[in-house]
Amino acid sequence: MNLGTPTATGNTANVYLYNNKIHKVFNDSLPDDESMKEAKKQQYAHSCGLPVPEIYDVTNIDGKQVIIMEHIEGRTIGNLLTANMGKAEYYMGMSVDIQMGIHQIKAHSNEPMSEKLRRQIQSTPELSNDLKSILMNKLDSMTFEANLCHGDFHLYNLILSEDNVTIIDWVDSSAGDRRADVYRTYLLYSQVSVELADMYMRLYCEKSGLSKDEIFQWAPIIAAARLSERVSSKNPKRLLEIVHQI
Repeated sequence: MNLGTPTATGNTANVYLYNNKIHKVFNDSLPDDESMKEAKKQQYAHSCGLPVPEIYDVTNIDGKQVIIMEHIEGRTIGNLLTANMGKAEYYMGMSVDIQMGIHQIKAHSNEPMSEKLRRQIQSTPELSNDLKSILMNKLDSMTFEANLCHGDFHLYNLILSEDNVTIIDWVDSSAGDRRADVYRTYLLYSQVSVELADMYMRLYCEKSGLSKDEIFQWAPIIAAARLSERVSSKNPKRLLEIVHQI
């Protein structure tokens, strides 16, 4: 089946627009249940009333796992901000409001964040066993409610169409601590622009009432988990410096 040319390419899948539907085609190296696990996470977010693309089918095409979902017309807020940096605070503030809305949802049926982080840290070869043990103890000491966390929240996962924003890419979502989710977003921005990262952190703290110190308690754990993402960790030295702050 010829789906045409990918409209986007990621670490785990290629995305195609075919018959006005999005076809997310997964790489062969992934576990056989990867597409179903991701689809369930997205369906859960959709069932919570969040603006999320509807899943139409989870299937196989030419031996590859495929999720077929609703196509959302529009542009990512990341692209809109890049085209008009003068509106950076407006767009960042909009994204913070959306993320805070996600964090208000209880998510007991989702994958626990602690299990996901534990798995990522254990799989990271840059960390010694002693340091992994310290990180695990730190993780075990954190107490929090099971709130819905996107896990990869940033401006390029928000599509603006007219006055509506749709949240995409739920593969890393979990039930966990909003402070960890916020630090993860801050870390992603800081790898591109410290100015935008600081703007995001300031706005989230102002709007939520959380302090930067509360959020940064999660810094070593989230940086360690980020190290496990081999392709996306462009600066492992910087992440290791954050980890060693523990």
